[in-house]
Amino acid sequence: MATTTKVAKSTSPKKEASKKKTATSKKAESGKTVATAETAMPALKLIKNDPLLAEFAPAIEGRHQAALDKMAVLTNGGKMTLSDFASGYLYFGLHKAENGWVLREWAPHAKAIFVVGDFNKWKETTTYAMKRIKGTDNWELKINNKSFKHGSHFKLHVYWDGGMGERIPAWATRVVQDPETHLFSAQVWDPKEPYKWKSPKVKPETNPLLIYECHIGMSQDKEGVGTYEEFRKNVLPRIVRSGYNCIQVMAIQEHPYYGSAGYHVSNFFAPSSRFGTPEELKALIDEAHSQGLAVIMDIVHSHSVKNENEGLGNFAGDPSQYFYSGPRREHPAWDSLCFDYGKNEVLHFLLSNCKYWLEEFHFDGFRFDGVTSMLYLSHGLGEVFTQYSDYYNGHQDDNAICYLTLANELIHQVNKNAITIAEEVSGMPGLALPVRDGGYGFDYRMAMNIPDYWIKCIKELRDENWKPSSLFWEMTNRRQDEKTISYAESHDQALVGDKTIIFRLIDSDMYWHFKKGDETSTVVRGIALHKMIRLLTASTINGGYLNFMGNEFGHPEWIDFPHESNGWSYKYARRQWNLVDDKTLCYHYLNDFDIAMLKVLKKQKQIQKRPVIEIWHNDADQVLAFQRGDLLFFFNFSPYRSYTGYGFMVHQGAYEYLLNTDDVAFGGQGINDDRMQHFTLYDPLLAKDNKGWLKLYLPARTACVLRQVRE
Repeated sequence: MATTTKVAKSTSPKKEASKKKTATSKKAESGKTVATAETAMPALKLIKNDPLLAEFAPAIEGRHQAALDKMAVLTNGGKMTLSDFASGYLYFGLHKAENGWVLREWAPHAKAIFVVGDFNKWKETTTYAMKRIKGTDNWELKINNKSFKHGSHFKLHVYWDGGMGERIPAWATRVVQDPETHLFSAQVWDPKEPYKWKSPKVKPETNPLLIYECHIGMSQDKEGVGTYEEFRKNVLPRIVRSGYNCIQVMAIQEHPYYGSAGYHVSNFFAPSSRFGTPEELKALIDEAHSQGLAVIMDIVHSHSVKNENEGLGNFAGDPSQYFYSGPRREHPAWDSLCFDYGKNEVLHFLLSNCKYWLEEFHFDGFRFDGVTSMLYLSHGLGEVFTQYSDYYNGHQDDNAICYLTLANELIHQVNKNAITIAEEVSGMPGLALPVRDGGYGFDYRMAMNIPDYWIKCIKELRDENWKPSSLFWEMTNRRQDEKTISYAESHDQALVGDKTIIFRLIDSDMYWHFKKGDETSTVVRGIALHKMIRLLTASTINGGYLNFMGNEFGHPEWIDFPHESNGWSYKYARRQWNLVDDKTLCYHYLNDFDIAMLKVLKKQKQIQKRPVIEIWHNDADQVLAFQRGDLLFFFNFSPYRSYTGYGFMVHQGAYEYLLNTDDVAFGGQGINDDRMQHFTLYDPLLAKDNKGWLKLYLPARTACVLRQVRE
């Protein structure tokens, strides 16, 4: 869920109040940094890497120190690890005990709490009255009744001064919806045979990281909600065959409204029961691991659903128990509530949530949703970010910055190979830099400028006005010390209200002229540009590449979840795999190209770490060429002009084609003979640098990848 920036506000740069320049660190048993006695702080690497940030050193160092100080508080001065602190899910919530069950909740303002359910006919009884643990704000109930068992449904009746509410436990790990009343309740989950993991946790493949973003519910052909099991059996094999090495799963945390796509979370520790059981989710992850795929999930800690009966909105008589008070409590754009990251109890809840998903379900990391919204008091709304002072002007939520720093430290403490990705649009420096270097600890940040740029090109520019210099700059414009996830489009661009790239390019011809032999010029153009856009985006990565489920083959429908105005229809909340499987249609061209493209990227070891070296660009010709290691990429974006013998200065030798967007196998025209080798032509002026002229035929609106086979 992206936070957009719109109208600029005038801002005056202000220094952060904190001017701490001392760091306090030692190595804890885990090898992570915790605070100790104050010592002089050397310049952080974030500042060393970018001297223009030196002016804002007090703010940068102050934020860094605040995270270390908070870590020291939470770990009792380093006497335990952050991972030890983030184990609340092992204490709170419902747990099997020696003689039954024990249930614990944090409810500081509660006066009485009763557990009600189908085991006691939903009536309050003293047998199921929770008791406040002496000297704490925690409540506990020990349950020995044999009728309270696997499958039982239950809720809390919470009383406070002046009111009462029906609640689901905040730490509930299983929440289900009644199919008739549509009401949610917690469920006792204690299967006779707990899931036994078969495959070890994987070390994510980052050569490069290739992410397939997906949603379990809409992953099936059927007009209905897909399941974990259906995804494991039907979709996972497709992803494996396609060559992706990581799946990023949306909508795992339980959410009352399906149409929120999982971004209005109510129960943070409960995997969505719409898709099946916890064991079925574990089986999916286990199977992915057996195929060498990492599995990361969208984690939503940027806000929470406002619902009180299902969520945390007013858990025990204090609307601000988990959230900010006053005007900061409600998110002005998302109709949701904003966590108070300044409370240690909230940090305990959220950090424990991170560890829970890593430990209990073996997720390999997280894509943090809505990070821009967390970083700024304005949630990034109505602001533009054009200069460094915009990031250090006192408009930032230092509590949230501290939380994100701690979360990344924790996650990598629990699993050193874990992946963390920030969905962040403002460009905050240091977001994807290690904490020890003054960053916030994410491994990657989303390159959210790229899909916006492609949309702008398609919407606003005639094909003959696409400038390779601008394209190249936009693909490679990033902080050199921070890794990004590049993508042409994600789920954001596929939702109703927006358009996928294929729809922008082809529109209604998708429905009437996508059968082989019946392609219009619009379809031919769209297929060509769809491939070129993806190749340029994927070939210039400095971290990883992401694709949303179905977009690789140009899925024709937008995503529209069932709601009242569409008659609660699932017609547009699914993926029509039958289209790509039908070889009489053009969809498989795009899918086959996507598979071939990923294979080519993998041919260059650590391509994401290789410098992107521009060989040539000419905006008038609309030609671009660049090199990454042994791979050479050539693009001709001109819609009309083909070039014969277009020369490029490259290392002397013989070159072969690895990929050609104009191949008939990918829906191209087959104009170029990509079976032949090309030899450089000798030029005495270039010979001293061991270079020569590589002359290629570049058909209009095509791209190709070559590799040197010998000198």
